[in-house]
Amino acid sequence: MADAVIVVPLLLVAASATLAVVLRDPTRQALVLSVLGALLAVLFTVLQAPDVGLSQLAVGSALTPLLIMLSVRKVRRRGRSEDRGT
Repeated sequence: MADAVIVVPLLLVAASATLAVVLRDPTRQALVLSVLGALLAVLFTVLQAPDVGLSQLAVGSALTPLLIMLSVRKVRRRGRSEDRGT
């Protein structure tokens, strides 16, 4: 039973990391990265590292995807304004 508690989050982490690499849209990649961060936080907690899990939850599932989304938004806006010639 204890092995399943570790194997299931580990498989979910591997699947979400693979999905983040396979996706081509940066917005969707950021959303999957957020899920990956939450799953890693669960895995760290299961592996009895709750302090690392809390840090991962804050940084990996909230802060990093937010920064990526804001960067993508800014780049897309800049691209649109250059297409218009302004």
